[in-house]
Amino acid sequence: MTDRIPLLIDTDPGVDDALALLMAFNDPRHEIVGLTIAAGNVGLQHTVANALKLCEVAGQDIPVFAGADAPLLHPSPDAGYVHGQDGFGDVGFEAAKRPVEAEHAALAIIRLSHQHAGKLLLVALGPLTNVALALKLDPTLPQRIARLVVMGGAVTCQGNITPAAEFNVYFDPEAAHIVFEAFERIDLADWEAVMAHGLHHDRVVGWLAAGSERGRFYERISEKTRLWSIDRRGDEWHAADALAMAFALEPDGALDVQDRPVSIELEGTHSRGATVVDWRRQEGRADKVSILMKYDQARFERLIAAALAAG
Repeated sequence: MTDRIPLLIDTDPGVDDALALLMAFNDPRHEIVGLTIAAGNVGLQHTVANALKLCEVAGQDIPVFAGADAPLLHPSPDAGYVHGQDGFGDVGFEAAKRPVEAEHAALAIIRLSHQHAGKLLLVALGPLTNVALALKLDPTLPQRIARLVVMGGAVTCQGNITPAAEFNVYFDPEAAHIVFEAFERIDLADWEAVMAHGLHHDRVVGWLAAGSERGRFYERISEKTRLWSIDRRGDEWHAADALAMAFALEPDGALDVQDRPVSIELEGTHSRGATVVDWRRQEGRADKVSILMKYDQARFERLIAAALAAG
């Protein structure tokens, strides 16, 4: 028996996903029971390969399950222009030796929810397609999840992929709608919170100089996106999935959380994929979403620095 919290991470690696995964690998209070992988930042072939490679580099024997290779209904653009066409900076790393598991990610989510019923922490770092598929196969899934943490949305509709929408939700808004309707409680780290918790480039460079194998690998794969960020956003780099992972691993670091109803916009020329927050509770819906507004910046940065220095 163990008192470690079972942690299942649904992800689409992606450079920022990789940093979040390194943070989770470095946390002894949590036992990672699986990585379920979807297309998102780049195609499924790359996101699966990236998850396997990161586990290999970090010395983590964690099962990796391939899932959805596209959104539920409508095609969406990826983010290869930010992360590199392979999602890991196009540095040409050698493929991992370990293969992906045979079980589909959605089935793995259901199975692991039974295996760790009432204890499982599910952290969703990418589009919610795998979780939505699991819900369609088993609508009782939320009853067995102790906590769901989602990186997604833009709570005042200041998006990063369209003027109104954040990438993860925009990539598959139908999936996000299914998940947000099904769960009675979601902890949300949105894009606007990410923008409020920037990481100064010079500090990031200092962390990457720690000399660990993980840190050296991360320095290589993140160079493209960090240079892109310097060109587009100035002095600070923004690691969306890292903030969500900090909120997941150490929720007591949250300094301001607001509970509100949230709806996903599925239509509209300018609004598809928007996360619409009923800030004044005008519709009378339940406050199902706990929105992270402010996290302890020093704690957030310590978690990142420790993860990059580990191993």
